[in-house]
Amino acid sequence: MESNDTHLIGLIKSGNKQAFDEVFLKHFKSLHAYTFTLIRDKDDAEEIVQNVFVRIWTKREQLKEDGFLKSFLYRSVHNESLNYLKHQKVRSDFNIHYTDAMKNDTGNLNAEIMATELEKNIHSAINELPEKCRNVFQLSRFDQMKYQEIADALNISIKTVENQMGKALKILRLKVVDFLILIFLLLK
Repeated sequence: MESNDTHLIGLIKSGNKQAFDEVFLKHFKSLHAYTFTLIRDKDDAEEIVQNVFVRIWTKREQLKEDGFLKSFLYRSVHNESLNYLKHQKVRSDFNIHYTDAMKNDTGNLNAEIMATELEKNIHSAINELPEKCRNVFQLSRFDQMKYQEIADALNISIKTVENQMGKALKILRLKVVDFLILIFLLLK
């Protein structure tokens, strides 16, 4: 048997297509069955065995004529199967990482969109305030002025400033509360 393998390897090495076909037909089913036990997928097992034979044919000049054709074929299919499994693991890890990253990106995007919408709603609500309320609110919240400074700047009493701020905050709470509830429900 060993001398027959040596002879077949020699023929394949010299480019004899008929000898190659003979080895392929003789060993394909058993190699496929062995590969299937390693990777558990019929089609992928078939592709792995075919890849091994294609590689043997394309690199036939490098074959060693040591007479151990069957063990060479099984070792080649085994190594190709391990490479396939490693590749599948890397692919799976990447998909998990990519999916997690996309979820985070989507979450960040949703948060940015909600923040932008909240800001628009707040500005819209501020613009709808009565003029006196709006002026007092903007000076207090945006210009960081104290009530006394606002009273002096607008030539009104501190009590009027307090009343206008209270009125502004009450109106803003009512106008923005629906949007805040929506944001709360979306974040859950």
